[in-house]
Amino acid sequence: MASKMAIDVRIDGCDTVSRLFWQRVTGQGDKLAMREKDFGIWNEYDWQSFGQFARLAGMGLKSLGLQRGEVCSIASEVNKEWLFADLGVICAGGVTNGVYPTDSPTQVEYLINDSRTRFYFAEDEEQLDKVLEVRDRTPSLEKIIILDMEGLRHLDDAMCVSFDELLELGKAHDELHTQMWCDEIDQASPEDLMVLTYTSGTTGPPKGAMITQKNMLFMMQTLQRCYGIRPSDEQLAFLPLAHVAGRMFYTFAMIESCSVINLVESLETITSDQQEVAPTIHFAVPRVWEKQYSTIAIKLKEATAFGRLAYNLALSIGTRAAGYRKQNIKIPFPLNLLNLIADQLVFKNLRRLLGIDQCRWLSTAAAPIAPDLIDWYWCIGKPMYEVYGQTECTGLATANYSHDLRIGSVGKAVDDVEVTLSENDEILIKSPGIIKGYWNNPDKTAETIRQGWLYTGDVGRVDEDGFVYIVDRIKDIIITAGGKNITPSEIENQLKFSPYISDAVVVGDKRPYLTCLVMIDHENVEKFAQDNDVPFTNYTSLCHTQAVRDLVWQEIERVNLKFAKVETIKKFHLIDQLLDPEDDELTPTMKLKRKVVNEKYIDLIDDMYGS
Repeated sequence: MASKMAIDVRIDGCDTVSRLFWQRVTGQGDKLAMREKDFGIWNEYDWQSFGQFARLAGMGLKSLGLQRGEVCSIASEVNKEWLFADLGVICAGGVTNGVYPTDSPTQVEYLINDSRTRFYFAEDEEQLDKVLEVRDRTPSLEKIIILDMEGLRHLDDAMCVSFDELLELGKAHDELHTQMWCDEIDQASPEDLMVLTYTSGTTGPPKGAMITQKNMLFMMQTLQRCYGIRPSDEQLAFLPLAHVAGRMFYTFAMIESCSVINLVESLETITSDQQEVAPTIHFAVPRVWEKQYSTIAIKLKEATAFGRLAYNLALSIGTRAAGYRKQNIKIPFPLNLLNLIADQLVFKNLRRLLGIDQCRWLSTAAAPIAPDLIDWYWCIGKPMYEVYGQTECTGLATANYSHDLRIGSVGKAVDDVEVTLSENDEILIKSPGIIKGYWNNPDKTAETIRQGWLYTGDVGRVDEDGFVYIVDRIKDIIITAGGKNITPSEIENQLKFSPYISDAVVVGDKRPYLTCLVMIDHENVEKFAQDNDVPFTNYTSLCHTQAVRDLVWQEIERVNLKFAKVETIKKFHLIDQLLDPEDDELTPTMKLKRKVVNEKYIDLIDDMYGS
């Protein structure tokens, strides 16, 4: 049997992303490619404009000396310049490395040196300051390109140029070397390194996953096969483009499908932007879906008794109707009629509030999610599909489908992907999406990819129908002092389903019982305190009020009822510092790092065990 890795991957006759992108630019012309909201106005860019900006950016880099295979890093929130620079780098033969805008100067220094970045795109003054602080310790760095020059008009630094200046350099270079751009695209090979994506580094320094042209082309093909993205589809882009999911949906799926991307004005305007755009497909990480559910849960607490009664009645009807839809069975007429009434009177308003009313499908991945939360979206009339994959397989490996799904599972292996379990039930993946390895790290590469199989680090199980279930990360499974194996993510998912709990880390390895460190949802708990006249001055004092502790304990007790006695939380502590991704405890995607939390809060943990 031929290796799965040997599959020839092509989309519309193109075997590289570079060629496919330029085919789209020349073929789609004035079709809308993206919108970006600026000062409340949605500015539109067609494929021809997209291609022209990418070409000038890429040629500008060539004029500065960019060679094939060299790394360019981009530190920015989601914006059009990110996309222009990205495709400019890729088509010019370079490698794009995304830097989270929340990364600290120390992290920026590490990423530049590890990737040997030569050209660095900084979004604004804040991102520029970080790289200027460390540039004396980054010998590979030659040029910093600034995307937004607000507040920097008088900057006089030989290492720095504005993005507009880069485009001018590109224009002049393109006029002198008219064939160079197309030559670079023609030179691209499916095995060329195209993207570096650094892991979040929860178990040591971040590792640069090397994604090739073929890897990403396969993922673009896979996503289309699974869910179908149409040229008429609209997406809202808000996830960081340094994350493989953001790149896959907002850049490469757009290129594959010729759909439209809407770039949010800022992270603070996501909700209003989503209501305006009314996307037709929507992918988000679990934290986003949890936050949306929390919004509705809090509003229900403020609703009238009649409003709550109507919601609960509608939810009961929606739950029964969703049971039929999940199995692709026609809903009986009486129930369907009731569901239509519930939809018009209740659910439609909820969906409009969340900005998902026009969505054909919702999708989630990148972290564990409570099955109850997926069920809720089905109940209010929107199918949600959980998928599974990793950066190391360029995104997707298993998926639930409209015609074949099981809530609680991450679906079945997608076409041309093999999924199996090792002797200790670790999930192994083989596919054309498996990365080349880790940049400059052969030891970790050899440890993670063996004989073509990706060792995911996840413990799983596969049922008799082929549905894959993620049990937990191998390193996260708790073995109590009594010898009981506990999978903490299942308990944590239920806790995060509460509108008052943002994240939680269950503790108990080699301990007599389970305890928990909790991060509250600042906005919702603050509102609870205000509504109930609970005095506080700041986040720390809020966490130390007895009313808030009682509130969190009630939520923990509600979750405890769902588990066996040995799996229940006996004590908890609140993390009383307001964290953001610049803190060591959080990943850039706002997940608590278990190892860091366990080490940093060891005194709190010991206190819960009386030692």
